[in-house]
Amino acid sequence: MTADIIAALTARVECLEAESEIRRIQARYMFLCDTPCPEFGVRDDAERIELIVDLYTEDAVWEGVGEYYTGQFGRAEGKAAIREHFQNFWGQKSDPALLLNAHYLTSEQIHVDGDEATGQWIHMQPWLFSDGRALLRSSRLNNAFRKEDGRWRVSRTRTENVFIAPLTDNFAESFPSTSVLMRP
Repeated sequence: MTADIIAALTARVECLEAESEIRRIQARYMFLCDTPCPEFGVRDDAERIELIVDLYTEDAVWEGVGEYYTGQFGRAEGKAAIREHFQNFWGQKSDPALLLNAHYLTSEQIHVDGDEATGQWIHMQPWLFSDGRALLRSSRLNNAFRKEDGRWRVSRTRTENVFIAPLTDNFAESFPSTSVLMRP
């Protein structure tokens, strides 16, 4: 093999590895945002939040955009502000309580350019509340990623509402109060 062929193959493998890592980061973020939190050994929301914040670069931005999410989610710049955003979300004891939400990702597109990348997804998530109400939310995600010190991290989360639809009350027959999937 010539040096040019080896270089081309190396670049292709690096791109595929970057796409794979970015896919894992995005899925892990969604996994950690699920309720109940399915990550084994996570004792509380403070620990969950730190695991989420660790996925981000120091200068990352988390924002809701568009006519519905700009006002609802706003914009958080930097890890400290992103941490505060999630502390506000999980720190509020809502009535009715959120019993379950699960994130489903689809329509993935990942574009890698050296040590930077973007990714687009559509996600859907059912929300179940303690009073029997339920709704289905869908959002478009347009996120950015950056490789720092050999590790890919999220440098921007941007979410825009696609729709929010009420579901029939008590539409789910059964759902877990805690996740046991990840236990050894």
